[in-house]
Amino acid sequence: MSKIVLASGNAGKLREFSQLLRDMNTEVIPQSAFNLIEAEETGLTFVENAIIKARHACLQTGLPAIADDSGIEVDALNGEPGIYSARYSGPNATAQKNCDALLNALINTPEAKRTARYQCVIVFMRHAKDPTPIICQADWQGHILAEPKGDGGFGYDPLFWVEQHQCTAAELSPEQKHAISHRGKAIRQFITLFQQQYTP
Repeated sequence: MSKIVLASGNAGKLREFSQLLRDMNTEVIPQSAFNLIEAEETGLTFVENAIIKARHACLQTGLPAIADDSGIEVDALNGEPGIYSARYSGPNATAQKNCDALLNALINTPEAKRTARYQCVIVFMRHAKDPTPIICQADWQGHILAEPKGDGGFGYDPLFWVEQHQCTAAELSPEQKHAISHRGKAIRQFITLFQQQYTP
């Protein structure tokens, strides 16, 4: 079984990546298993931050690394929180605080103007100097509710209304979510490219 470091300490992301990559005979190891300090996300785009994180994990572990930079873009907020989604409520951000901050920012915004999308960029690097990393991007369209519903998923999922299923992302089963989510779509792109180019 090959090993790939996941350049994240997010338990929700680890769970999703492990589930989606389990059929590739690949073990996904969180960077926390190596006691790594997370890379400082100094990029101004999802792509830049994903590359920064993947390169950092490669450098520190000597293993191939996969990084995900994702977030939610709200049209009424000119694309915010965007790349700052995980820390939208400040230095001590939690999922609950971030959701509260988003609701406060949209408090006077009518339902029709609450369109949003999750974005996901995945970067895979064979090593820290990989000149041609795999880069995959996908989105997931929805809109933001006025109050949370459901207790599954993570992040902004309790606020993210999925028209296709008439429920929030937090009310979907893991299988339903993987089939249509930004991360599920980006990982399927990655798997196709990985199998074509880098299968051990």
